[in-house]
Amino acid sequence: MHPKEYKKEKNGTGHMTKLQLENSEIIVGVDFTNNARVNEILNDENNSSFLLYPGKNNFNLSTRRGPEIASFMGDKPYLFILDGTWPCARKMLKLSTNLQPLKRLSFDNTIQSIFIIKQQPAALCLSTIESVYTVLNLLKENGLEDCETDDFLLPFKKMIDYQVKCILDPNNNHYRPSIQKTIPLKNMYKQNPQVSIIYE
Repeated sequence: MHPKEYKKEKNGTGHMTKLQLENSEIIVGVDFTNNARVNEILNDENNSSFLLYPGKNNFNLSTRRGPEIASFMGDKPYLFILDGTWPCARKMLKLSTNLQPLKRLSFDNTIQSIFIIKQQPAALCLSTIESVYTVLNLLKENGLEDCETDDFLLPFKKMIDYQVKCILDPNNNHYRPSIQKTIPLKNMYKQNPQVSIIYE
């Protein structure tokens, strides 16, 4: 998780994801090349480490089946996710030479993110918690995961609902006063993203 995300976004989707998953952890930093915990995981020969991030030769979980996924991921997989804004995530990967060689995972996204209060490079770009939710469900469908996901996005949805109400409340002068509250929330996605998004 990028330090800005860790310090300023206490309700960020990375924090929510951590709270939803017992078998997860947050490692804060920008350059993880010499990070002791990251290298401990990467250097353990019993582990198989992967990065959920756009790339040319990604292993697409949406188009593979259980036995193939199980063979690819091994018995003790670790999935790294770069949590931060898209520019921050790109910088984290650029600086972290130990993460760059990792095999990458992806999936075919057919839904639009419900994170309507935050600008994304494209409408089909998902937040951290939405991406993890999608991955978990794909693994469940292929018999490789058995965690409960029915209410996984519930805290996220409630947070969005609350913030939208605050934004649109004409009596609330302390919450993003620069937003015109008489105008419904518009599509806040960039129309001309500069990067290719593998989730599409």
